[in-house]
Amino acid sequence: MVAAVGEVVASLALERVWLVDPAAGREGVAALRIEDGRIAALAWLPEDTGPTPTTLVLPGLTDLHVHAREPGDEDAETVATAMAAAAHGGFTCICLMPNTRPPIDTAAAVGQLRAAATASQTPIRVEIIAAITAGRAGAGLAPMAELADAGAVAFSDDGAPVGDAALMRHALAYAGALARPIVEHAEDRALTDGAEMHDGVAATILGLRGWPAAAEAAAVARAIAILEEVARAAPADAAPRLHLTHLSTGAAADLVRAAKATGLAVTCDVTPHHLVMHDGWVAGDRRWAWQAIADPWAGGPTEALPYDTATRVNPPLRPPADAAALAAALRDGTIDAIATDHAPHTDVAKDVEYGDAANGISGLETALGQLLAAVDAGVLDLPTVVRALTVGPDRVLGSAGAGLVVGAPADLVVVDRAGSWLVDATSLRTLGHNTPLLGRDLPGRVLMTLAAGRWAWIAGGETR
Repeated sequence: MVAAVGEVVASLALERVWLVDPAAGREGVAALRIEDGRIAALAWLPEDTGPTPTTLVLPGLTDLHVHAREPGDEDAETVATAMAAAAHGGFTCICLMPNTRPPIDTAAAVGQLRAAATASQTPIRVEIIAAITAGRAGAGLAPMAELADAGAVAFSDDGAPVGDAALMRHALAYAGALARPIVEHAEDRALTDGAEMHDGVAATILGLRGWPAAAEAAAVARAIAILEEVARAAPADAAPRLHLTHLSTGAAADLVRAAKATGLAVTCDVTPHHLVMHDGWVAGDRRWAWQAIADPWAGGPTEALPYDTATRVNPPLRPPADAAALAAALRDGTIDAIATDHAPHTDVAKDVEYGDAANGISGLETALGQLLAAVDAGVLDLPTVVRALTVGPDRVLGSAGAGLVVGAPADLVVVDRAGSWLVDATSLRTLGHNTPLLGRDLPGRVLMTLAAGRWAWIAGGETR
């Protein structure tokens, strides 16, 4: 099929596909027809009429955590290239983080990003998360009301925690009054100063400085304690909401689980790489986390050279047991969403000594494949994954998508579930090729992404 990105989908019939719609609480065999950009018909079909379809249809995915690097580092990524990469990965909505140069801490900066998104040919939705503190310096609050009026959907100093507890308290209170969540990067920097990778056996053998799990757990516990105090004093129409992003340890998930049990408005997300990779990847072990769970790396099998800086990420890759605990927390609903923390970098920022390399993995295009690998292994089930990529992030933002309903604009992704694709530089639309998955086949090939009734991606079509 040949079509131009941004064009309205004139007519498309999807016959006998496997449809997963978390908003409807249903999955199964279905048929859809799209006319003039809208879902014209949707019928659930009997499942006993033949083999399970290998064409998978999902609502358009939402990513709560994307670094587009614009302004300041457009050689690593731009808003337009991030949007193209998102569409290739099946995402129809992305949330841009504010740790750019300069940071997104003014209404004008929010407006500039919105203008860049509008100018892109890729028709996906872009939301903006603005800074909590002015300049992300942690010394005083940014003009949160102005940022909200300009369209910011949340506030975060991502890349850094809000170190001042009193400032965090005020931020939660003000954001609650604005009906916006605070998105906190949970890290106690007194425990991570100079750290290079997870503090464990692999770090000891590799001679790299350890990053303790306690640095995350301590920060999560502090943030929850502050939330509890602010919530107690807040009026019902200004209740604070705390979202903890890219959790990487089972201990942090346990703290969130306990906080949710008390009724606190706390949510969290996990990245695909913290679910499927582990700290042995730094040493060259390329087994998935569930493959290594019974035999963690300790000088064992290697498939790549050690010290691959594509594995350097904040928070760091953790042991297989943490990946298993995070998967369990996703299954039981403790973890609300999966977010990529897409962090593209130039070769200059990564082709250095391990400890000097920029933190981050480029993940928009590989997220779905990593998660489908976990589904294939029985670690996760497909409805849980799709929920965490659709209704989960929508609810974090305070909205609830209608799902796939007749009459609504077509916002969906079509995946060849029986197919796979090779992750290499030529297959990626992002400018950042910093992923340890280069050279690996991933399951599930995105065939089409439709955003708000328009073509955003077509495999093999005219999409650039």
